[in-house]
Amino acid sequence: MTAPALLPVRVLVHDAWDQVALEVPPATTVRELKGLALSRIRVAGPPDAYEMKLRGARVLDEGATLAAAGVVPNAQLIVLRRRRAPVR
Repeated sequence: MTAPALLPVRVLVHDAWDQVALEVPPATTVRELKGLALSRIRVAGPPDAYEMKLRGARVLDEGATLAAAGVVPNAQLIVLRRRRAPVR
């Protein structure tokens, strides 16, 4: 029995304007990927204050696996605050 192949993805964390390349199993949930990306970039704050976007659209079900959400190898996802602070 072989181990499942890892899915390479890039996640841009908007708060830090930095990106992290990760290889995760396709069974990883969107919520887990978001938390992993935020911790790798060292962004403070609860992961629930952020949302994940894929192809410009918000991923509504963060409990879905990456495979179920339609994430393909080398996809780029974006993590940004749910409510952005106004510029003054």
